[in-house]
Amino acid sequence: MPKLNRAQPPLGFIPPRYKPWVVQGCYIVLPLMLRLRLRPWLPAGIWPVTCHNPEVLAECFRQFQAGKIRLLLAFRHSQVDDPICLSYLFSRLVPRAARQKGFSLKRPLHSFFMYDRGMPLWAGRWLGWFFAAIGGIPVHRGRRLDLKALKAVREQMMTAPLPVTIAPEGATNGHGEIISELEPGTAQLAFWAVEDLQKAGRPEQVLLLPVGLRYIYPRPDWAALNRLLAQLEADCGLPVQSFSNPAAIAPEAYYPRLLGLGQHLLTRLEQFYQRFYGLTPAALAEIPDPSNLDPSNLDPSAELGQRLSHLLNGALAVGERFFNLPHTGTLVTRCRRLEEAGWSDIYREDIADLDQLSPFDRGLADWIAAAATLQMQHMRLAESFVAVSGHYVKDRPSFERFAETTLILFDLVERVKGTRVPKRPQLGTRQAVITLGESINISDRWPDYAQSRRSAKAAVEGLTQDIQTALEDLIAAGERTPTA
Repeated sequence: MPKLNRAQPPLGFIPPRYKPWVVQGCYIVLPLMLRLRLRPWLPAGIWPVTCHNPEVLAECFRQFQAGKIRLLLAFRHSQVDDPICLSYLFSRLVPRAARQKGFSLKRPLHSFFMYDRGMPLWAGRWLGWFFAAIGGIPVHRGRRLDLKALKAVREQMMTAPLPVTIAPEGATNGHGEIISELEPGTAQLAFWAVEDLQKAGRPEQVLLLPVGLRYIYPRPDWAALNRLLAQLEADCGLPVQSFSNPAAIAPEAYYPRLLGLGQHLLTRLEQFYQRFYGLTPAALAEIPDPSNLDPSNLDPSAELGQRLSHLLNGALAVGERFFNLPHTGTLVTRCRRLEEAGWSDIYREDIADLDQLSPFDRGLADWIAAAATLQMQHMRLAESFVAVSGHYVKDRPSFERFAETTLILFDLVERVKGTRVPKRPQLGTRQAVITLGESINISDRWPDYAQSRRSAKAAVEGLTQDIQTALEDLIAAGERTPTA
């Protein structure tokens, strides 16, 4: 994130200004974008992108272009480069599947999409223009109701020449095989689309299509993982335990190094919060004394998970006390709430013109902006670990899980070191595996939703759970899908 030590003008809404020629130009260079790192924050190194049932989306596009349906895609979003893979699905795989089925589709095949308003802050202002040109709709994730974003996405659901894509998790979690608890916004928008169509007297049905996406390493680069672990050990002041022949070492042999790194970082963070914020990790009182237990029954990963959970709660509580926020809700909810509170102190909507302030008042505004920026670091720490359990790698010591977890630790270390935009190391070429679920007809669920406020809430909760189940099933389906 940018180092914002001065108060800023309000964050303006960036309306979508769809330009098909920008999308077409991107599609030309898409294979290069997948293979090579074009931006420091974009890992890339992905090839090939596969989907075993692209005809499902091809048929949805056919019905959409025929004016029979409005389409909402709910996709699994674990990494920042997921949208590039979806673009390959739209531009290559779906048109090919349509031709094989004997029909053609109007191109470019693409979708409008929602993105975090904070992305252009750390990636560069050009990204705001670019996202607007390809149909992006920015949303303030922490706001209870971002009215401009909601109005824009409802309009696009009604009038856009393309479907709309949403990540119902709300943020990436870095885990290919763990889906975070879904936010209800996707389900609510789907029902609002039905409502808007009915008010307009239009006959289209609203379909929601779950889209799964995960990554595998066809040729695991254990040497690259070994180098990354050695780099982290050195950065943490630990003895470097580099293997002389990484490829010949059993995967299980890497686990003690990863566990040791995790335990060291956790201990240092506990000491930091205890010394400077007066926090004693509550987990210490709940974890039994190892000297009183049978060593054969000790599970370091379980202890790690308990300690991490309490640390994250404590870190968020530090920021919440500063911003005078409640300590309620899930970790994700609390992160979003803290983020919005920080933005409110940095991007001052309550000041008409910062340049008209007296030097003294401007100095006070800058003080609070600098303090808010610092306090948001506690939220960034928790945000990075919302899906980390402590036993993810132990349960299945695959290269993919080693890579995902080690990269999360890398992000933490780089953030604490003060690296503004870390350049993530590549651990080998990844293959993206996309799986499409069965479409959910939202219009069929409208009668239940429309009965009352209580039934509407129940319908949104039920649809959200159905989307969660569908995405979890797609992870399993992706594991069974043959790779290229």
